[in-house]
Amino acid sequence: MTRSTQGEITQLLTAWGAGERDAEERLFALLYEELRTIAARHRQKERAHHSLRTTALVDEAYMRLVRQHQVSWNSRGHFMAVASQAMRRILVDHARRRKAAKRGGGIPPAPLDSVVLALEDSVDLVELDVALEKLARLDPREAQVVDLRFFAGLTVPEVARALDVSRATVERDWVAARAWLHRELDGGGRADA
Repeated sequence: MTRSTQGEITQLLTAWGAGERDAEERLFALLYEELRTIAARHRQKERAHHSLRTTALVDEAYMRLVRQHQVSWNSRGHFMAVASQAMRRILVDHARRRKAAKRGGGIPPAPLDSVVLALEDSVDLVELDVALEKLARLDPREAQVVDLRFFAGLTVPEVARALDVSRATVERDWVAARAWLHRELDGGGRADA
């Protein structure tokens, strides 16, 4: 991405935050392929033959983002992190609805406010959601680091800027969060830290 494109994205984020509808559309045109890459990463963590296609996931996330009014975007990284969170929420809600239908329904979808990290291809998204919610309660910044690194695809320096912490802090949080999630999912919830 060129400096002029990065500058244009920053200007469009500011204009969108101010309510300019045209800026929102131009921004999505510029970032569409990057959003598709993030959506594809999310779908790779889902079961094979998932019914939501990459394009549908990007489109649904776009619709959720559009419904947010007067958003103050801090940076491109902030925007991509929020888009990634929207995609995760969509996939987890879809997985919950699918499980509820198998059990006869009756369980309303719950929002996902934490990050989703698949440690294996076959990880159940609902179990993963529970583990990530627990991590977010224990260490919100670690949960944010997982979100930005793994799903939004940001580099360590980009995450450090987005969270206003040092690179070393991001690296420590990334290692700790991955280890905690691995223990939590492998140990059936026995991890304490």
